[in-house]
Amino acid sequence: MNFDWLKRTMPRGLYGRAALILFLPVVVVTIVVTIMFLQRHFEDVTRQMTSGMVREVALVAARIEAAPDVGAARDSAREVADPLGLELILPAEPGADWRALYDLSGRIVIAELHERVPSVQAVDLSHRREVRVTLRSGWGHYQLIFPRLRVSASNPHQLLVLMVGTSLLMTAIATIFLRNQLRPIRRLARAAEEYGKGRIISYRPAGASEIRSAGTAFLEMRARIERQNEQRKQMLSGVSHDLRTPLTRLRLGLSMLSPDYPPEPDEIAALESDVAAMGTMVDAFLDHARDAAQDAPPQPVPALDFVRGIVADAQRGGQRVMLHSVAGDEAGRATFRRDSLRRAIENLIGNAVRYGERAEVEAALGPSYFRISVEDDGPGIPAGKREEALKPFTRLDPSRNQNRGQGVGLGLSIAADIARAHGGQLRLGEGERLGGLRAEIVIPR
Repeated sequence: MNFDWLKRTMPRGLYGRAALILFLPVVVVTIVVTIMFLQRHFEDVTRQMTSGMVREVALVAARIEAAPDVGAARDSAREVADPLGLELILPAEPGADWRALYDLSGRIVIAELHERVPSVQAVDLSHRREVRVTLRSGWGHYQLIFPRLRVSASNPHQLLVLMVGTSLLMTAIATIFLRNQLRPIRRLARAAEEYGKGRIISYRPAGASEIRSAGTAFLEMRARIERQNEQRKQMLSGVSHDLRTPLTRLRLGLSMLSPDYPPEPDEIAALESDVAAMGTMVDAFLDHARDAAQDAPPQPVPALDFVRGIVADAQRGGQRVMLHSVAGDEAGRATFRRDSLRRAIENLIGNAVRYGERAEVEAALGPSYFRISVEDDGPGIPAGKREEALKPFTRLDPSRNQNRGQGVGLGLSIAADIARAHGGQLRLGEGERLGGLRAEIVIPR
């Protein structure tokens, strides 16, 4: 079956659809209960009460038919009608059936009286509090008048009014709560839409726990994107700044070259050193820019064996590093991007052996986390400059040993980016055993 027409008629907004889901069952239940009430109360109860009244009307009709004349019929009928609370009018004018359109129980009263008492000629319900029944007899038409309460329940509409009123009240309350619950979703949608247009507006997670989680995830994503954009800007400015010095030296050296005075070996070595330094900077920048795009998706990896392999590879490469300790389930696995996390750990090890004499690695696999720590015996980084050290192209030359060479300032920045991409963080602190810098990557397992 084709339900395209249903899709076209459905509300498109979240508020409209939520209201439909909330109020449609209320309306359906109200209609079903109303129909059942009308059938069981208005019809069955009214029919039972009218059946009892029919016997009294039939008794009076039988007295009138058995009387020898009109006077005797009137006296005999009143002997029965007065104790039963019936008012007798004999003779009376012929009438016709009448009831209001909204008088649902009146239909049952008229039908029952006509069906059960053959002499009934008309039932007049024009008077709200009484019933006038016109009957035929051998002495002419007569009327029996009795209270309406004897054939139908009093105020039968009260239940309907109460039910409808309660439904409207609860609907109004539900509408207020629904708007309060949907307002955080609208604010989140507006914040995301504005951010897509390049504008950042104030947003604070609120509402249900699921909406708060979505809002927190959006804020983290926005902060991560802004941080990446800022790092890209810093990298571009850092590359331009760091390349300016070797380019100036190259330009100066080239200007001093001439056919009459061939360059000295020292001058050639200096130019080659500048070219090598420029190549190192450009390669580091390109590797950092391509790293995220070329990385494989996260996969479950034997965590402790993974760290042992990295340390073994570093030792074969001539780096003075050792695995101090591992903790956790030996067969335990953690989900991460193998290549990028390897690069982060190798960067930390490279920094440690560059600025210190040796490095130690620790690994711990907990119930919900995977932690890798690299500690060196170098001079460390002052607490006030550790945040700055995580920025790209930042080299804290006064505080770090330069005897082992100089990088381009991307090692810690890359490691921090990789940790954040895995939902974790890179923490810098003071070493507990070797006294140098302790760099610790913690990611969710």
